[in-house]
Amino acid sequence: MPRLPRPAALALLAATLLGSTTALTPAPLRAQPAAGTTTAPAPTPALTVEQARAAAVRILEAIKTGDANARYAQFSDALKAVSSPSMVAATMRTQPKVLGYQLLSVRGGMKTSTVEAELRTARGNRVLFIVINGKGQIERYYVDRADDPTSKVALQFVQAISGGHFISAHSFLSPSFQKEISPASLQAKWLGLQRETGSFVKVGRAVEAESTPDMRLVLVNVEFNRLSDNLYVILDSSNEIIGVDFPENPAGPAPVR
Repeated sequence: MPRLPRPAALALLAATLLGSTTALTPAPLRAQPAAGTTTAPAPTPALTVEQARAAAVRILEAIKTGDANARYAQFSDALKAVSSPSMVAATMRTQPKVLGYQLLSVRGGMKTSTVEAELRTARGNRVLFIVINGKGQIERYYVDRADDPTSKVALQFVQAISGGHFISAHSFLSPSFQKEISPASLQAKWLGLQRETGSFVKVGRAVEAESTPDMRLVLVNVEFNRLSDNLYVILDSSNEIIGVDFPENPAGPAPVR
């Protein structure tokens, strides 16, 4: 049976019910500051609009042709650390074939450029936003899922995590949440959870537990070899994930009946 919602997830929901939208920060899953005081190298300046456009075309062509090696080579170093060409190929096999694309906009920034494109796939069109760094690599990306059922979005997010597709899972997060939580953080949380629950077995049902005009709470049941528990996924009104609550103290295995 599903467990009652944990306080962290309910606190986020209560903040919205009370009208305090500023409280919708994506705790309890947060990026941790790096240890030590070493100075990071200065980031490469953002590309020009024309350079970003050319990089976007290369990225979109790799997606269209299904070239996993090219797609992996286009990842930033942080994304490469949690992926491989074979993992990219496995992810692409689960996605609908891309028949074509249209570049909608290119917006330059201080450190990155954001490209908006519409993909024409075998299952319909989908708008994709790609953040490109100064080296022309994919820093992160997110997909417009506003018209999808909320429970389906949460379920697909958990399926991506459980399948080891942490970069794809990261694309479900809101842009602001993406800046706080890296794919490596998602990977660490998922692997840490399995040290308590045992190995992953399967994803069960996704149930929308609570909702407000601005936020929705979805419980996704996950079965492990020792026990079953829920992941709590909090989404905004655009179906972008703004919070994820992994079980910190999973319930023990159920007795044999």
